Amino acid sequence: MAESKRYQISVQPRVTFIEDQSDPAKNHFVFAYTITVTNTGSVAARLVSRHWIITDGDNRVQEVKGPGVVGQQPVLKPGESFEYTSGASIPTAVGTMRGSYQMMAEDGTAFDAPIPPFTLSIPRTLH
Repeated sequence: MAESKRYQISVQPRVTFIEDQSDPAKNHFVFAYTITVTNTGSVAARLVSRHWIITDGDNRVQEVKGPGVVGQQPVLKPGESFEYTSGASIPTAVGTMRGSYQMMAEDGTAFDAPIPPFTLSIPRTLH
């Protein structure tokens, strides 16, 4: 099997605007995101750390790095998924998130799993 297929992770985000924690008058917008991480490769791998790049509507960038996700470093066997929910706050009604998970395969190979860009947006802001 090709190396690229051995170490393959799929990342699917879903975003929700958290209105009761947000304060638009003070430029404070809170979003919850639920991420489903699926091992679509052929080798088990541990999610070791994360690197997020959060860009608000004014192109200000926050970077977040840290171990695991929500206090865990899940091991995903081929075909297995792990889902978690976390949050982000930005000073604009619209922004984006992207990044990567740093993975360690059971055979000792380290690789990055890209997190494709997704939009943070209050309802009825984007069409």
